[in-house]
Amino acid sequence: MKNKFLGLGLLSLLSFSALAQQEKNAGNAYPAIGSKVQVYTTADNSKLRLSQTGELTFSESKQPLETEFSVFVEPKKTFQTILGIGGAITDASAEVFAKLSPVKQKEFLNAYFGSTGIGYSIIRTNIHSCDFSSGSYTYVKEGDKSLKSFNIDHDKKFRIPLIKQAMKTAGNNNVTFYVSPWSPPAFMKDNNNMLKGGKLLPEYYQTWADYYVKFIKAYEKEGMPVWGLSVQNEPMATQIWESCIFTAEDERDFLKNYLGPTIKKDLGDKKIIVWDHNRDLMNQRANVIFGDPEASKYAWGMGFHWYETWAGGKPMFQNVQKVNEAYPDKKLMFTEGCVEKFDATRFQYWPNGERYGEQMINDFNNGTVGWTDWNILLDEKGGPNHVGNFCFAPVHMDTKTGEIIYTPSYYYIGHFSKFVRPEAKRVSTVVSRSQLMSTSFLNADGKMVTVVMNSSDKKIAYNLIIGNRKTVAEIPAHAIQTLIY
Repeated sequence: MKNKFLGLGLLSLLSFSALAQQEKNAGNAYPAIGSKVQVYTTADNSKLRLSQTGELTFSESKQPLETEFSVFVEPKKTFQTILGIGGAITDASAEVFAKLSPVKQKEFLNAYFGSTGIGYSIIRTNIHSCDFSSGSYTYVKEGDKSLKSFNIDHDKKFRIPLIKQAMKTAGNNNVTFYVSPWSPPAFMKDNNNMLKGGKLLPEYYQTWADYYVKFIKAYEKEGMPVWGLSVQNEPMATQIWESCIFTAEDERDFLKNYLGPTIKKDLGDKKIIVWDHNRDLMNQRANVIFGDPEASKYAWGMGFHWYETWAGGKPMFQNVQKVNEAYPDKKLMFTEGCVEKFDATRFQYWPNGERYGEQMINDFNNGTVGWTDWNILLDEKGGPNHVGNFCFAPVHMDTKTGEIIYTPSYYYIGHFSKFVRPEAKRVSTVVSRSQLMSTSFLNADGKMVTVVMNSSDKKIAYNLIIGNRKTVAEIPAHAIQTLIY
C-alpha cells in the first residue's frame, strides 16, 4: 500500500508508458476512478476565453448509447510526435509591434510566447520582402551575382529585435525557427521582377542557393538559431506581390542539384520543407519530389497552406492524409493560414475562430507535426501590406488608441498551443456524432490533452470515454474546450 501511494505522488514525473505499466500492475485501468479532469472553455456569446470552467471526475463507464454524444480516446494508440505550434513574424508584424507602448509590447510578447499566454513554440519569417512588408527589398544590390553586397541591415530595425524578444520570452531553446523566400531578386528571374510570378533563371540556380546560406548564417550570427527552411513560398501562384513559379520538376531539380547539396555542405543538418502551398496539389508535388530518391534525401517533409478554397469547394483535408499514407517517413507541417479579405467590422467574427479549430483538428488528425499561423500581429487596417493584400491576424493593434485587439482566432489557436507542447504524441480519438470534432495528445510530462469543438447552435453534453472510464462534460454552442487529465 505504501508503494502505491508513493507511485501516486510521482505521477507528474512519469511518462504515460510508465504510468500505464504501473496501473496495469496494480490491476487498475487508466485513468483511475476519481482522477480529475481540468476543463478550459472558449465560447461565443459569453465572456469565456480560455477560461477554466470546471473540474470533472472519472467514473466507471458502461456501453454508451447511440443517443449519447461520445468522444472515445485510446491512449495505447499513438501517432506523430508534435514539433510545435506558432506563427510568422513578418516585417508587418514587427513594424506594428514597434508602435506599441513598452507596457503593451510586454503584454503582447507574454500573450503569444509566455507561460501565462498561449505558449507559441514555432516562428516562421520571410527571406527579404513579402507582401506583408512595407515595400519590396532584397539583401544585395541589384545585379550582384557575386552576392558581395549581401547584408541584413534592413531587418535590424524592426524584425530581428522582435524575433529575439519572442525567442527570449519563450525560452531560447524552446522555439523552432524556420525561414521562407517569396521571390529571388529581380535580376535572377526571367520576368526581371520580384512581383507577378516569373521563374528563376537557370544561370542563377547556384547563386540563389548560396543566398539562402548567407541569410541563415547572418541570422544565426545575430543569435537566432535557424531550424530549417522551405524552398519557395507558394510556388504555383503568380501573385501581385513577391512570387516565383517552380513546377514540381523545377523544385525537385533545384533541391536535388543545388539547394540540398549547398545547405548540406555549408550548414549541415537544416530541415528543408518542400511545396509550402495549398493542399490541392500537394500529392502531385509529393509524388514528384519524394519519388526521386536523390531529391527526397534532402527533404525533411512537406509544408502546406489552407487557401485551396479560393476556387470554391471545401478544405482538402484528405490530401494531407494521403501524403501521410504514401510517404510516412516524411513530416507534414502546416506553414501558413490566415483569414483573408480584412473587414474592420469583423474583429470578433466567431466563424474566423472556428475556421482555425476545424483546420487544426483535421490537420493534426491527418498526421501534421507542426502548425504555423501567418502574421502574429497586424494593424487596425489589416496591414501594413505594400500591395493592399490586407488580412486578419489573431491579434491586431489599433494604432490610433494603442490598444491590442484579441480576436476569436487567438483563443482557438490557444486551446492547442497552450496545452499541446513540443514532443507530445497524438493519440487515437474519435467522436460519435458529427456535431463535435476532437483530437488528443499525450504530453511528455504524462498529461493527456483532449480538444473538443462544437460548431453547432446548441450546447451538447458528451461522454469522454477512455477504456472503461468516463466523465461527462458539457460544451456550449459555438465553443471549443481543452480537457487535461
